[in-house]
Amino acid sequence: MRQRVVIAMALACEPRLLIADEPTTALDVTIQAEILALMDRLKRETGTAVMFITHDMAVVAQMADRVVVMYRGRKVEEGPVAEIFENPQHEYTKALLAAVPKLGEMTGKAYPEPMKLLGKPQAEIKPIPGGEGELLKVENLVTRFPVRGGFFRKLVANVHAVEDVSFTLNKGRTLSLVGESGCGKSSAGRSILRLVEPTSGKVSLEGKDILALDGRGLREARLDMQMIFQDPFASLNPQMKLLDQVAEPMWNYGTHKGKDLQDRVAMLFDRVELPRSFLNRYPHELSGGQRQRVAIARALALNPKLIIADESVSALDVSVQAQVLNLMMELQAELGLSFLFISHDMAVVERVSHDVAVMYLGRIVEIGPRQAVFENPQHAYTKALMKAVPIADPRQRKLEKDLNFKPIPSPIHQVGYQPKPSVYEEVGPGHRVLVSESGY
Repeated sequence: MRQRVVIAMALACEPRLLIADEPTTALDVTIQAEILALMDRLKRETGTAVMFITHDMAVVAQMADRVVVMYRGRKVEEGPVAEIFENPQHEYTKALLAAVPKLGEMTGKAYPEPMKLLGKPQAEIKPIPGGEGELLKVENLVTRFPVRGGFFRKLVANVHAVEDVSFTLNKGRTLSLVGESGCGKSSAGRSILRLVEPTSGKVSLEGKDILALDGRGLREARLDMQMIFQDPFASLNPQMKLLDQVAEPMWNYGTHKGKDLQDRVAMLFDRVELPRSFLNRYPHELSGGQRQRVAIARALALNPKLIIADESVSALDVSVQAQVLNLMMELQAELGLSFLFISHDMAVVERVSHDVAVMYLGRIVEIGPRQAVFENPQHAYTKALMKAVPIADPRQRKLEKDLNFKPIPSPIHQVGYQPKPSVYEEVGPGHRVLVSESGY
């Protein structure tokens, strides 16, 4: 929402030159598509020139006439957008385009598999089938936030952030929650960990009711549940060395001490492919991708069974994003981790997921195996999301008439409002679609 305000300010005076520095990085696909269409219309109607700075190659294919590729402060390649995409000359440009996850490239594949990256030695890439045993079960989860007003700050309404959400996540598998900003994805993830307290529902981790635990029981349960936040710079302490930050969970729980603790931290740095020389550095001395690797190392410190990754790669450039995604999938295959992957990037979701749940206005409107949801979407909102995804091919640009989205209704309702229960229709094995009124 803050990004939209900044974009509105920049466009208000109809400038002759608009320098857009990663303007859509934090936006979901539908809002991104609308902003790109708006910029394109401004360019055509007013003659505004746009310098678009981005790491999203699909956005480049959608917007650009000419492309300049930079590497370590230098221009390494320049040319018309079609030529850059179809016939890249520089090795860095080739590696950059190879790292772009493309919607549809997992068609016909049942399981996630790491990306093949140019110029990086990799072990044999194998699909990740995951396990069958149930790890996490969420039933009728509801999270509402109070809205207070008036002189006495009385409760006047509630924000219905998460409404009647249910799903199951098996061991060693990845379930992705996707949807627009404000649809309730992050609130659902935080509610499962009780970083925010749910209003009602049931969350079971291997049969243990998380919402019924007292403070001590919840502390013990969090040994098995960890979170990777969207902004690693904000989630890391700027005044602590990286060694101490990764060691902190093990200090808190007393799982490792002394030399054993230092060896464990060094091993975690090796696992996330960070040099041990970084152990005594501070967060500001690392790049965004390196900081995110530190956040992953810290999440792995206690050997969790479940990791909730909240937009964990959305701020990274495509090459670093591909490396981090591959790392997460390799760790999943090696350690049997389960991921609840929260994202608005549909191409990334298609690459990493076993199952997908699409959220709209706090509800899951469609859920099922990734292959079924992506190759045969049933709900109107899922189809709109797929339609909005930019494709990293200049020949397949979206037309403005294809980007007509309905505004999201307000999730704020007066006290006493009783939403209808979610009713689903089974359209395939494990594939369910919301059929009760959803507002879309």
